[in-house]
Amino acid sequence: MESTKDYRQLPNSSDHYCFGCSPLNPSGLQMNFFADQNTVISNVTIPDHLCGWSNIAHGGVLTTILDEIMSWAALHFIKRITMTRSMNIEFIKPVYIRNPLKAEGKVLEITGKHDAVMEGILYNDKGVACAKSTARFAIFSPKVAKRFGIADDNSLNFFANVFGIK
Repeated sequence: MESTKDYRQLPNSSDHYCFGCSPLNPSGLQMNFFADQNTVISNVTIPDHLCGWSNIAHGGVLTTILDEIMSWAALHFIKRITMTRSMNIEFIKPVYIRNPLKAEGKVLEITGKHDAVMEGILYNDKGVACAKSTARFAIFSPKVAKRFGIADDNSLNFFANVFGIK
């Protein structure tokens, strides 16, 4: 797995059951996140129960990893509440369960007050890109996120304290 010594670990809340990042979800990926100046990364190994055919990781799980890494990159760098609006994925090489992977996410462009383009790449343990994604993310203020039911007060407080979202 990728060394995280040049990255700062991003705190994670432990009061939710997100499939991608919650430490409380025993069926989930339990991803942890680290950031440098431009990128958020996560080292992850896909467990047996998330395989597709044979020992190949299920494409939906790869999609989840890419969506999760882009979401955390958006939170960290844009410092607003975001949600995936659309997502394009290119599956490049097979990804095998039980093998260490590195997910990498970054902001490609903020295209407007309410829109950003993100990129996610999933690398195998040899550093070869196995899946890539670009996605459009909707950007919300905390007030709008609360009104739409996207985030509750506890989540908004966490985002404000950790990411400086106001």
